[in-house]
Amino acid sequence: MLKDFSVPALMMGLLTAFVGFISSFAVIMQGLSAMGATPGEIASALLALSVAMGVLAIGFSFWHRMPISIAWSTPGAALLSGIGAIQGGFPAAVGAFVLCGVLIALSGLFRPLGRAIQLIPAPLANAMLAGILLGLCLAPVKAVAFNAALGLPIVLTWMVVSAWKRLWAVPAALGAFVLVLLFGVDLPEDALAQVGAAIHPELIAVTPTFTWHGFISVAVPLFIVTMASQNIPGIAVLKVHHYQPAPGPLFAGTGIFSIICGIFGGVPVNMAAITAAMCAGEDAHPDPARRYWAAVIAGFGYIVFGLMAGGLIAFVSLSPPILLQAVAGLALIAAFSNSAFAAYREPHTREAAAITFLVTASGTSFAGISGAFWGLVAGGVVMALQRLVRHA
Repeated sequence: MLKDFSVPALMMGLLTAFVGFISSFAVIMQGLSAMGATPGEIASALLALSVAMGVLAIGFSFWHRMPISIAWSTPGAALLSGIGAIQGGFPAAVGAFVLCGVLIALSGLFRPLGRAIQLIPAPLANAMLAGILLGLCLAPVKAVAFNAALGLPIVLTWMVVSAWKRLWAVPAALGAFVLVLLFGVDLPEDALAQVGAAIHPELIAVTPTFTWHGFISVAVPLFIVTMASQNIPGIAVLKVHHYQPAPGPLFAGTGIFSIICGIFGGVPVNMAAITAAMCAGEDAHPDPARRYWAAVIAGFGYIVFGLMAGGLIAFVSLSPPILLQAVAGLALIAAFSNSAFAAYREPHTREAAAITFLVTASGTSFAGISGAFWGLVAGGVVMALQRLVRHA
């Protein structure tokens, strides 16, 4: 095991942890805040998620000798931002997180459920995801309109760095956010003391409330988004790099840890796609059999970041909320463009995809159920009717 360790894997693992955490923690914060979580509960969720990601990445990678990278459900957190607070408050949201974890675990233990997710037409799943992401992707524009002196440096930094090195664009935008916060916002005199006092988060268990509304509005869409945009693509990335893990145990493991994270206010954890490609690529090591160390190192990195989550939240909370939303939106632009392209790629499903996108993006709830669920239903009805007419 130790003989497989290498410097390239070490460097790629550290880079993976940095990119995986820094580029998307703002999305997690925004999503949980929209659900009604307090700063302490958000810090608790980030700690639980980071430890879960680290433990799973280390355990799975060592067990299978494969670079199995784990992430939190960034699209799922974006979904929460669009849904907003639900009936029953954050405890009801936590109940939905737990139920989502149960569904993910069952999809690994029972193949028919996992296959059912794959039967959802890809154009509709991608259109739903694009509709979910649209609101947050508009935040950078709103930040510039709110205060150009504060928002424009963040957006311009992202644009310049993205043209040069896309991987570093979001961390660079976050760096610009930090500079804007330090030099453009009037901070309280005891700001550093506040950050120092909060740097180590505490785990806060939230008693879940299980409601039908939470299950339909949050748990089911969160499950679909996590499986369709994270778990299934994550397995595909590994297969592209000639690794053949059994999906069932991986889904079951992430589902069980998602249940635990849910109790502490966390969104689901899942197979990673982007960071999986980083750990599984040649940059991690020329020998594929030794690349698993990159995912192991990334796992330790996630745990370290999680232990400092309280300080990060205390610091970014000093800024106007729209600036953090802008960073989160910039982090999701690539995901939005990819999902929108995939949704409208096939001419014969474009109308159904457009209906799914519009209903989802509207953010309108019907009968107390979120637009993401109804978007998928509406698109499915349109697609079924079109197929019926074509075969009539």
